[in-house]
This record gives sequence, C-alpha cells and structure tokens, in this order.
Amino acid sequence: MAKAQIRNDIRRLRFAHGEMTQQALAERVGCTRQTIMMLEQGRYVPSLMLAMQIARVFGMSVESIFAIDAVVVPTAKP
Repeated sequence: MAKAQIRNDIRRLRFAHGEMTQQALAERVGCTRQTIMMLEQGRYVPSLMLAMQIARVFGMSVESIFAIDAVVVPTAKP
C-alpha cells in the first residue's frame, strides 16, 4: 500500500510573516527548531495539536497550511 505524503506551506508563511525564523516559530508553538525544519522538509508529520498551534500562529485553518497529496494505490495484476 502506498503511503500518503503531507505537504505544507510553513516555510512560505514564515517568510510572509516578517521572515520569522524556525526558532521563533518553534518557541511560539512549543516545539524545537529541528521539528520545524523536519516539517518544512516533509520528513515529519505533525500531531493534530501541533498543526493546530501552527495554524493559530499564522491565523489560518489547518487545511490551508497542510494538505495530503493524492495516494496512488497500485492495483493488483490479474
């Protein structure tokens, strides 16, 4: 079964909000700079709580920041 990927606009939003640093965002949401870095790189899927906190910082909905890429499930060959 294929795995879904979650993409996000965190990096773009940080720069749109006064070039906010990863560290500044991390402090506002209660995580580490490394977590923000891994989120931006698509290497970490946030908890619902973290996603909601990030959305609150930017004054946006979770759905407008995070999106699930289409999952392609290979079909069985007859």
